[in-house]
Amino acid sequence: MLTSVLIIALSLILFVYWFRYSCILLLRGATEQVVHRSTEQDPRFSFSDVQARLRTESILDPLHTSLNRDYQMLTYLLQHAAGLELASFEDRLLVLDYKVMQTYYRVTRTLFPEQSRKALTEMATVLEVLVRKMSQQAGI
Repeated sequence: MLTSVLIIALSLILFVYWFRYSCILLLRGATEQVVHRSTEQDPRFSFSDVQARLRTESILDPLHTSLNRDYQMLTYLLQHAAGLELASFEDRLLVLDYKVMQTYYRVTRTLFPEQSRKALTEMATVLEVLVRKMSQQAGI
């Protein structure tokens, strides 16, 4: 019995480690590609403004609201625009990472503001990567 519980706990820990490591690698690779391409930001989304304001703002809830608005707009476009989709495993992993970081932000925003700032930074980066992929599919 104890062995089974230990194996399950260890498997869960390894799964969480794999998930975080995979998301970090995906974001690093995608942001390196973005740096090499230097294209203009989409004015409909505010994630780049949020990334800039995260360095100076002390109140994070308006930034979180702005990122949620961007996420809702992204999901609306993906659901209603013909030919746009995030069907790859990596894209779905990034969407899951966004949701995990959103929960992490909600848990840490009062007691650990620096951790919540990091969660918002990662959420903004995920949105940036997904919007870039969507723009490439649309040919923009």
